Amino acid sequence: MSGLVLTLIVLGVLAVLILISFAQFNRLRAANIAVDEALGQVDVQLKRRSDLIPNLVETVRGYAAHERGTFEEVTRARSAMDTAHSVGELAQADNMLTSALRSLFAVAEQYPDLKASANFQSLQEELATTENKIAFARQYYNDRVRILNTAVSTLPGLFFTSVAKVGQREFYEVDSPEQRQAPQVTFPGP
Repeated sequence: MSGLVLTLIVLGVLAVLILISFAQFNRLRAANIAVDEALGQVDVQLKRRSDLIPNLVETVRGYAAHERGTFEEVTRARSAMDTAHSVGELAQADNMLTSALRSLFAVAEQYPDLKASANFQSLQEELATTENKIAFARQYYNDRVRILNTAVSTLPGLFFTSVAKVGQREFYEVDSPEQRQAPQVTFPGP
């Protein structure tokens, strides 16, 4: 009788270990998928901003045609966004575009008629809304990365990373303090 009890205990322990293994595997895979999904949301918002830029540039160009260098800088930065592949490249391109947009808005400040244009105001408002969504998407992505990185670097998840084919992921970081701020979007007073 004691052999049967011992066998049942061993089978029970094995069943619990198998359940824990499946749970850890699934936890790591789900965390990895959540990071991919969050990065997709960052991409969606960056694409939305990128789609606004041609209209913004054309509106400013109509008032400030001689600001060619600024327009080229914005175009180069927008192209860099489209060719970025890794999170680091995406963050770098995002930083470059943010800087270029600052320059574009500095040009716009020099033209009161432009600042008063309904089209320009609408584009500014849309860009401000998009910048907020980008900031939220970046934060959400970094939260998912933190959860995944914690899971893969602590016990028991550490034992399952190779089986789940999951590893630490890169945070979405802004390079310099001045680039940590969204482009300044101001609206003319009534």
